[in-house]
Amino acid sequence: MTSRAQLAQHDVVEGVYLSASLDLPDIFGPETETRDGIRLYRPEDVPDPARIRFALAWNPAEDAFDAYPNIGLVQVIAAGVDGVLSNRSLPKHAVVARVHDKEQAAIMAGFAAWHVVWHHRQMGNYIAAQQASRWDRQTVKILRPPSAVTVGILGYGLMGQAIAQTVASMEFPVLVAARSPRQDEGRISCISGPGSVEAVAARADILINILPLTDATQGILDAGLFARMPKGAALIQLGRGNHLVEEDLLAALTSGQIGGASLDVFRQEPLPADHPFWSHPMVFITPHEASITSAPAVIDALEHSLEQIQAGQHPSTAVDRKTGY
Repeated sequence: MTSRAQLAQHDVVEGVYLSASLDLPDIFGPETETRDGIRLYRPEDVPDPARIRFALAWNPAEDAFDAYPNIGLVQVIAAGVDGVLSNRSLPKHAVVARVHDKEQAAIMAGFAAWHVVWHHRQMGNYIAAQQASRWDRQTVKILRPPSAVTVGILGYGLMGQAIAQTVASMEFPVLVAARSPRQDEGRISCISGPGSVEAVAARADILINILPLTDATQGILDAGLFARMPKGAALIQLGRGNHLVEEDLLAALTSGQIGGASLDVFRQEPLPADHPFWSHPMVFITPHEASITSAPAVIDALEHSLEQIQAGQHPSTAVDRKTGY
């Protein structure tokens, strides 16, 4: 078992890239090569598994950690950590850390705001009209001012806060569901505690999901939640694929209970070519690219986590395994 002291014993700390879905060395290798004090290997190039003290990871294979008994830190390359926490081979003693990047939050906020405008202004109507060479000003007849359109946000961590501030600056009233009480600020109001998700959904004309994935949030976007929302409300799903019960969303779209959906994450990725979301006229799909963290920011986060461990501290971005975030 690797201790913090053991991590501190090496001038160069060795690690391994672990991912079943991304070529992490291709993405991060050029950046890590510029950094002193760390060395990262592909699994097949590791000279001695016992020397590996940390992993840079994203959705690793179920047995990915088995070969490395001395891993003391698993640095996830983004904010979502469920793909690591659910891994059966994750060492019990290893610290799991996420990336806490304000630039990533700003990218996510811009993406969310774009989709708020998409649904508020019903931009799909313009695309259909352009394809038909039709001058159709139908939105003029139905447009509500931003002050009359409530945007609900599920989750109020770094990403949720950035989204709330951006959307509120566009004059939309924002209602957020948070784990713990938060002070209302301007157009941003908070509901916390049990039932907060349902309470926010019931008032949201546009609902943005940015929750972490935990046992409590699995399948939280389901028929029951959709039934609580105002008829014709829109869903912007930026959390994790397993938050959404896809069949329930399709039924809600068919009935008109949900008036449109923007989906960036899915239960199965890549989304199968025959999935009904692809051809659904009320669904806007993006391939899990709502936000990204730059390679320098990820390696900065890795170095910071290692430095804190080497100083005898618990990494500030470490995940609480009990809560899942």
